Amino acid sequence: MTITDPTPPSDFIRDAVAVDTAAGRFGGRVATRFPPEPNGYMHIGHAKAAHLNFGIAAENGGHCNLRFDDTNPTKEDVEYVRAFEEDLRWLGFDWGGEALYSSDYFETLYGYAARLIEKGLAYVCDLSQEQVREYRGTLTEPGRDSPYRNRTVAENLDLFERMRAGEFEDGARSLRAKIDMSSGNLNMRDPVIYRILNAEHHRTGDAWRIYPTYDFAHGQSDSIEGVTHSLCSIEFEDHRPLYDWLLEALEIYAPRQIEFARLNLTNTMMSKRMLLELVEEGVVSGWDDPRMPTISGMRRRGYTAEAIRTFCDRIGIARRTNTVEMAMLEHCLREDLNRRANRVMGVLRPLKVVIENYPEGQVEELEAVNNPEDPSAGVRPVPFSRELYVERDDFREDPPRRFHRLAPGREVRLRYGYFITCVGVVKNDAGEVVELRCRYDPATRGGQAPDGRRVRGTIHWVSADRSLPAEVRVYDHLFTEGEDGEPALNPRSLEVLTGCRVEPSLAGATASERFQFERLGYFCLDSRDSRPDAPVFNQAVSLRDTWAKIEKANRARRT
Repeated sequence: MTITDPTPPSDFIRDAVAVDTAAGRFGGRVATRFPPEPNGYMHIGHAKAAHLNFGIAAENGGHCNLRFDDTNPTKEDVEYVRAFEEDLRWLGFDWGGEALYSSDYFETLYGYAARLIEKGLAYVCDLSQEQVREYRGTLTEPGRDSPYRNRTVAENLDLFERMRAGEFEDGARSLRAKIDMSSGNLNMRDPVIYRILNAEHHRTGDAWRIYPTYDFAHGQSDSIEGVTHSLCSIEFEDHRPLYDWLLEALEIYAPRQIEFARLNLTNTMMSKRMLLELVEEGVVSGWDDPRMPTISGMRRRGYTAEAIRTFCDRIGIARRTNTVEMAMLEHCLREDLNRRANRVMGVLRPLKVVIENYPEGQVEELEAVNNPEDPSAGVRPVPFSRELYVERDDFREDPPRRFHRLAPGREVRLRYGYFITCVGVVKNDAGEVVELRCRYDPATRGGQAPDGRRVRGTIHWVSADRSLPAEVRVYDHLFTEGEDGEPALNPRSLEVLTGCRVEPSLAGATASERFQFERLGYFCLDSRDSRPDAPVFNQAVSLRDTWAKIEKANRARRT
């Protein structure tokens, strides 16, 4: 599937929705929801879930709600809410109005809990959190009934009201559903559905002293909103019996829950707890650090919404957990940027070149193609002068075999420019090469020789006088595999290069633009640190496509 391919993919969830729609279940409606917790920034795993939920709704003429699961005020913040909304809009998702919140339904959810108490299906328990876990049992041993399980309905209602009024300390009591302490599913062993949290909520302030658990708020919020298909990550598969039990016990409208595998990427961790630690400990510069798997970080690094959505399409929806190569995500970005990004020239590790036979003070404009993949992008002028900068790696005083770039006595082509030959090397007192002396062939303007001679190397360059100084940040994966096979922080995840030079056409660059620095990779202006007088460019991705090699190896194994 290409980036512009409008055909939706097929998967087991879409097949299930199609069957339900054809059978007239839910009146033929399709309504989904995307329910992030506002306790961190949106990451690429969330993007996969959002792409699925919003995509299925759109494909079926339905609607997808954005509903924040704000049931734990101790970890939530309005900053995270705003960041999620911004990232979702940037990705192209539309929820058709204001975002919804579980807290919108706190009064209704409280009433539902009271109804369970009245039906003898919930009770107030005085066991501590540790004791609840102890009484719960194990996978091989049944749980034990709480000594408070048989309180009367009147006593439970009284205690629940007093919990709401704030009479008790955090953790002193909880409300538990009365189901089956011998169930083979631990989630059905009288789960906690309300707990005491004397914490201020970012939306309701101090109006509440008790908050529903996600398991209780989840299905009931889906029911209130008329969701038809509640699409959850795979860890909620064992929670589905509780989801259904609560809806049935309350005798309210019941959506259908379907689970899918979460996204796991190589060289990446997406635990919000661990990502928060990286931010708080200063390992990264913030949630939008370009090395982070957050959407804000990826956007700042130079990723496009189209590339991320294409990636989500291509990895598909699986039932069981698997791990996707980061190289595939990078491939989707290269594919997109190859089509849309204009080409420019930048030199990251400059080595000065003086063309001895070029007139001093002369500057001429050479014509460079903006994007060979898009003829409508046109051309641009590139200034050429006596003094240039080339990449230090494009010169070897003693070149190895198959090195086709600059070396003493060797001729190369300057991209869009002339043939030049290295005729001298200038070194400093430490013996380091600091300057090359070259001569050019005036007859080779545009990179072609009238006598038909060929050169094997073409290198990029910038004018020393007319180029712009810049800082460039080159990124590697934030995590690598440690000696024990577990993810470990990569100490070389960021390389900051100062003294770089870029062609003058980038003087008006904006953070929303992406560029291919020829022969180097794709880059964008940093949205936070860059200034007009001191541009900072982030490398989005290199030109080397490791995914193509992986795919080639996979095809070879299959045959």
